[in-house]
Amino acid sequence: GSSRIEEACDIYARAANMFKMAKNWSAAGNAFCQAAQLHLQLQSKHDAATNFVDAGNAFKKADPQEAINCLIRAIEIYTDMGRFTIAAKHHISIAEIYETELVDIEKAIAHYEQAADYYKGEESNSSANKCLLKVATYAAQLEQYQKALEIYEQV
Repeated sequence: GSSRIEEACDIYARAANMFKMAKNWSAAGNAFCQAAQLHLQLQSKHDAATNFVDAGNAFKKADPQEAINCLIRAIEIYTDMGRFTIAAKHHISIAEIYETELVDIEKAIAHYEQAADYYKGEESNSSANKCLLKVATYAAQLEQYQKALEIYEQV
């Protein structure tokens, strides 16, 4: 029954936190993912998204690509719920992983652009502009001067 699934969610979350204390980041991330999957079975989207974010944060320290996968799962849930501001925040987290860990500037740009779009839609113009300035900086580094110029003029 659902009460057993809820109990399993709690146990996975406790296990994940113990793995975090032991600095076993991959195991913590996996446990948070398991809890998230169970929350999805219970139709508890918000809790599932929260667990995917926790998993992403744990994986950041061990497996950057898996961190991105978890954050994307959370973003899908948040956008489905209409929570675009928080989805934008997680797009920025992904962009930062691409900047620092995986050094894929093209993908970082794509996630900053998506975050900016979500922020604009929510009328958070200063947050959108911060993302766009990052895009412009990287566009200039990639010698995409026209794109950089257009963004600077827009901002």
